[in-house]
Amino acid sequence: MNFAAGLLPLDAALEQMLAQLTPITDNETIPLLQAFGRVTAQAVISPLDVPGFDNSAMDGYAVRCADVAPNVTLSIAGKAFAGQPFWGNWPAGSCVRIMTGAPIPEGCDAVVMQEETEEVDGGIRLVAGVQTGQNIRRRGEDIGKGNSVLNAGCRLSAAELPLLASLGIADISVVRKPRVAVFSTGDELQLPGQPLGAGQIYDTNRLAVHIMLEQLGCEVINLGIVRDDPTALRETFRRADSEADVVISSGGVSVGEADFTKQILDELGEISFWKLAIKPGKPFAFGRLAQSWFCGLPGNPVSAAATFYQLVQPLLTKLSGCAGSGLGPRMKVRCAQNLKKTSGRLDFQRGILRTGADGQPEVVSTGHQGSHIFSSFSQGNCFIVLERERGNVAAGEWVDVELFNHLFGG
Repeated sequence: MNFAAGLLPLDAALEQMLAQLTPITDNETIPLLQAFGRVTAQAVISPLDVPGFDNSAMDGYAVRCADVAPNVTLSIAGKAFAGQPFWGNWPAGSCVRIMTGAPIPEGCDAVVMQEETEEVDGGIRLVAGVQTGQNIRRRGEDIGKGNSVLNAGCRLSAAELPLLASLGIADISVVRKPRVAVFSTGDELQLPGQPLGAGQIYDTNRLAVHIMLEQLGCEVINLGIVRDDPTALRETFRRADSEADVVISSGGVSVGEADFTKQILDELGEISFWKLAIKPGKPFAFGRLAQSWFCGLPGNPVSAAATFYQLVQPLLTKLSGCAGSGLGPRMKVRCAQNLKKTSGRLDFQRGILRTGADGQPEVVSTGHQGSHIFSSFSQGNCFIVLERERGNVAAGEWVDVELFNHLFGG
């Protein structure tokens, strides 16, 4: 296969990165209201049964099957509501009016939904057969006391937190947030809102990285813009290394740039790899400083976002102790148009997954794929992942698609 010389394949880079990482073990206990997006530090064991008692799954009537017979009228002995059980005398040949969630009266072995009854003088008559146990939710049917409900490494969302609340759990042990220092490098960068000088551009990469770090549940240490000065850059790296678990710089990792990033990194730590066989994002650097890990993102906005997504996201996911990579699954679909592709690098083109005229999924490009076209992320909803050895794609060919996750609004 014709791989670009000296460029590390993405899968090899990920394997090399992740093999060196040890997840954070420091933890803290916080209230559920503060736990959204955090990662469980240990398995959560249920302190009680859910439901905690046998209860009705329907609005209807609690019956004893021994009282049920064709054309028999059942008198109503009383009523049971959620939070208001029936405690009265329950004579033979009668039933109890019961609402959803109400405790099952002692002796009841079935609940008949009200749609399967008719009102008659003196009570109700059943219009359908009755099976023992129907419409009864048994104690512990959902969760049994002592059972594990969440594994360690589970990222908490609106699906898990109400579950914990339903178990009476008010506080949860979570992994400490990864601390990530981020800064941009380059004399050409200017803060948004400030006037641009000759040859300057606005610093958008640091904003994008900061936002994505927060979405991944990190504590962000934003160190701003560092000019192309070796002393300033060295001091920034030292400060970042002393405060963070991971240091992320944007810019200054391309061959031929007038900066000192690689030289300073060689002084303060070691670089594991510098160039990847991917597009966009070839000049991505990974290494180790004295106390932290280092990720160097390319300066081009699309390249920075793509490498953060494909490389930094899995790194931070593992570091936080969360299971999985954070990346979404891939699927094969038909490409609805021709795509340009040069063999040698794994290509992450931005695309739009949609339903075709035949009702089947298909994908099209967002348009121009230049590494400066950041609007391709807002226009698209997926990566079109084209293999390293693949050339141009003809309309109708199968391609791999990876849907964007929450980092890009997926």
